[in-house]
Amino acid sequence: MSVLVLHRNPFAAFPYRRWLDGDAPGLDGRTPYPGHIVVLAARDKIELAGEEIPGAADHDFTHLELFDTLDDEEVPARALALAEEYRITHVIAHHEADVALAARLRERLGLDGAWSADIAPFRDKALMKRLARQAGVEVAPHTVPGTARQARDFAGRHGFPVVLKNRAGYNSIGLSVIADRDELELRLARAYRDGPRDDLLVEAYVPGRMCHVDGLVVDGRTVAAWPSQYQYDLASFGADPGPRVDLTLDVDDPLTPRLLTLVERTLAALRPEGSRLRTHAFHAEVFHTPDDRLVLCEIAGRSGGAKIREVFETLFGIQLAVQVTRAEAGLPLPVIEGATDDGAPLRPRCMSGQVLTMKRPGLVRSLPAVPDEEWVEGFWLFAEEGQVIAPAAGSADFLTAAVGSAPTRVECERRLRDLGARIVAGTKIVAPPGDAARPGRNAEPAEAS
Repeated sequence: MSVLVLHRNPFAAFPYRRWLDGDAPGLDGRTPYPGHIVVLAARDKIELAGEEIPGAADHDFTHLELFDTLDDEEVPARALALAEEYRITHVIAHHEADVALAARLRERLGLDGAWSADIAPFRDKALMKRLARQAGVEVAPHTVPGTARQARDFAGRHGFPVVLKNRAGYNSIGLSVIADRDELELRLARAYRDGPRDDLLVEAYVPGRMCHVDGLVVDGRTVAAWPSQYQYDLASFGADPGPRVDLTLDVDDPLTPRLLTLVERTLAALRPEGSRLRTHAFHAEVFHTPDDRLVLCEIAGRSGGAKIREVFETLFGIQLAVQVTRAEAGLPLPVIEGATDDGAPLRPRCMSGQVLTMKRPGLVRSLPAVPDEEWVEGFWLFAEEGQVIAPAAGSADFLTAAVGSAPTRVECERRLRDLGARIVAGTKIVAPPGDAARPGRNAEPAEAS
């Protein structure tokens, strides 16, 4: 038994050795992992998080190999070579950008876990929407435009705004909400300058507030899931200097059971009988329209980004990354306190949420103090005073993040908004002296979104 880990995150939040040894809530910690732990890691994500690049004596893996980025075209071949050298039996990947490679490796080597066909419905937004619609889940009108003319024709039929995104994208990277025909022509000229393509998706704009549902599936059954609602526009990450609040929904909110039911129907459609994807986290995004419809935006077969994992742990006491790591390694999972055999999902212990601020370019003159309230479940800074930083490159490129809790959503929102105002007041970023902003060292990873 040995694992290969594709790691596109900082290391601080992913102590793989400890988790695989069983040193986590619900585990006894007395069973050292018996095999090799081989890690392929992304240097850019480690540096952007402000962590030191680990040397040979700074890690507890059997083998650690660093690439400048895991998008390097040499990564798949190297991963396969290491898998054969160390007789890998399981492959672990938390980041959306790596789940497809992990699936291909498992399939190529005949290993347990999700293969390409199993993760395709969660990675290919066009396939995802088709399967969901067949199951009675409403999705926005959309098409895969092979040419600029097809995209133009779609906008002519459905009107503006329209949304253009990568068919396998994540973190709102490359997503455009296009307001009018002039802007569309500019986007299309860039997108199709090299000719036809099939990796884009254009869809009609859906008005309303975006909700998300996050959960854990164990052996095909959802054991815990809960809805939240963004109080901001995800796509506005590049122009939003204020606090971005995200809140769980109360137990008695009328939307709560509707969202949970919609997501269960979607999961059943995307994970049919025979799927190898049996134990996994998920992150679904759903529009709640002004006329009270629920429209699926998309769903990922992994945990959400930002601090959603920490919010989930506040709600249920479940560490999603630990559960998924051990599941993909073929190990017993931590005991889930309160889980029963009657099939009923867990209920949250409290309400929770997060408040985020995005990076903006300039010299960081001051950052907020770490809050000391008991209800603050976690606080993170992703820059240092005196550092020159670049603007946010995606919806997960944060300057600060905080997770809080409260008995009710109303109280949680009050607390987080007050904290957000203090964070903004304590942050000062000015134009750098004599030079444009260059990329900083600190950025929050999207995953593992």
